[in-house]
Amino acid sequence: MRIALDAMGGDTAPETTVAGAIRAARELPIEVALVGNQPLVEQQLARYRHRPANLSLVHAPETIGMDESPVASVRKKKESSINIGIGLIREEKAEAFVSAGNTGAMVCAAMLNLGLLPGVERPGIAILLPGLRGETLLIDAGANIDPKPSHLLQYALMGEAYMRHVLEKPRPTVGLLNVGEEETKGTDFIKETYSLLEASGVNFVGNVEGRAIFMGEYDVIVCDGFVGNVALKTSESLAYAISQTLKRTLGMSPVTRLGAWLSRGAFQALRKKIDYAEHGGAQLLGVKGVCIIAHGVSSAKAIKNAIRVGYESARHDVNRHLIEAVQIQAQGQPKQVEG
Repeated sequence: MRIALDAMGGDTAPETTVAGAIRAARELPIEVALVGNQPLVEQQLARYRHRPANLSLVHAPETIGMDESPVASVRKKKESSINIGIGLIREEKAEAFVSAGNTGAMVCAAMLNLGLLPGVERPGIAILLPGLRGETLLIDAGANIDPKPSHLLQYALMGEAYMRHVLEKPRPTVGLLNVGEEETKGTDFIKETYSLLEASGVNFVGNVEGRAIFMGEYDVIVCDGFVGNVALKTSESLAYAISQTLKRTLGMSPVTRLGAWLSRGAFQALRKKIDYAEHGGAQLLGVKGVCIIAHGVSSAKAIKNAIRVGYESARHDVNRHLIEAVQIQAQGQPKQVEG
């Protein structure tokens, strides 16, 4: 199996992406194809004494910057690392593509060059978030900021199928992000979405509030891309603020420093649980191919795990299950909930 990586995507690329690719090539039973500017990538590869045999390089002379217009840059820069990486999926030369670059360009290139799965109207970014009782898949985290209720229904179907077949959750629960749990709460858009989800046959548990995102009580939480992206970015900011405040507080006196040293095992376990690098990247569900979107500040560890996410999705043939879930619903046959 071959997984392609955008070697030029991310705030510290290609240094970090090359390091992550080498880790993935050493630890996973796959070939990793680095897609990027060959001289720059080779310069980074030269820093490593032993280059894995299952690591290859595909030249892409152009790069789409993080601040560039997604549509314009995808159409103009045909030989960008994102376009060429997506092209490897289209040409069946790679089973998945991973990028920590321009998210909008990634979504645009996937839609233009790969197209949507049969029956899917809009793709959604699905990201796994850590919780007290388990992981929760939030969809959409920013691909579609002005959706229709039918789009959110498809997000629920795809999210449920992803959790069932990739993460092997036998009976995933699905909640709708809202300002209250009561059925009567929310806008007309939310109320219409609620009705669609209730009649869909997925294991719909009703409305859930924002505080439920990190509780781990629900397997899938559905929302529009605007709300999802704001919730995600707010969570990232809060996690960073808590981390920095904790560091300052624990370093205030010899006593607090001693307490921190004695508790270092617990802190390390907590850090591992909430660290985005452990989860790697978010999958763009709904396009004809496995496309993984990693954070722009991804470390080498995060890049490696994003590649692992792409490998796991491709290995479980996730798109086949997504197509089945959406098409069953489109034919007017409610999904049968197992259990």
